[in-house]
Amino acid sequence: MFYYLLKYVVLGPLLRVVFRPRIEGLEHVPASGPAIIAGNHLSFSDHFLMPAILKRRITFLAKAEYFTGPGVKGRLTAFFFRSAGQIPVDRSGKEAGQAAIREGLGVLRRGELLGIYPEGTRSHDGRLYKGKVGVAVMALTAGVPVVPCAMIGTFEAQPPGKVVPRVHPVTIRFGEPLDFSRYAGMEREKTVLRAVTDEIVYSILALSGQEYVDEYAAVVKEPQAAEQNAKRRFPRAPLS
Repeated sequence: MFYYLLKYVVLGPLLRVVFRPRIEGLEHVPASGPAIIAGNHLSFSDHFLMPAILKRRITFLAKAEYFTGPGVKGRLTAFFFRSAGQIPVDRSGKEAGQAAIREGLGVLRRGELLGIYPEGTRSHDGRLYKGKVGVAVMALTAGVPVVPCAMIGTFEAQPPGKVVPRVHPVTIRFGEPLDFSRYAGMEREKTVLRAVTDEIVYSILALSGQEYVDEYAAVVKEPQAAEQNAKRRFPRAPLS
């Protein structure tokens, strides 16, 4: 109930005013039945823009940190994400990845739309990074189509670290569904999973026009995050 209140009354109209989203290829999203919507991830606002413009309800796998924050702010954030239909996912290791896959398959078995960011995390610089194979595992195991989606302009509207988005036009572009039925029963084959994942990511790339980086985003971001933390802990003394 709260999901639809957010979509049609509270958040949806506000997002349309702030971002003025242009929607392309919406006809490629199946009107019924299970499917995966696989998109690039440029901004915190991506979590809310896509659900706001889709005719069907979509469930995203969201990082567990959104559900475990301390204090009143943390509880409000957790309530908001749960009410918006998001599922918390622990990203700390292989077993956590398996749990995420189980959660995603549960959504698909109910005949619903599942939203996934193959990169596994937000892009910190607006580029598109190498995809993780979890999306391929779910697509092949459930036997569902994958609809590629490109968010364009959300990085400029709300880059990492910016709490309040600026007014900026956004395009949400959907591509034709990808059919991987030719790989049925091969969800344990590593080479197949990589090939499927790469096809999904390259389809997103064709829609978004981003620069592609053949590395995992989390690996690239890690040393930069460590450097920023070090600067906060040991600020440079002012020159006398």
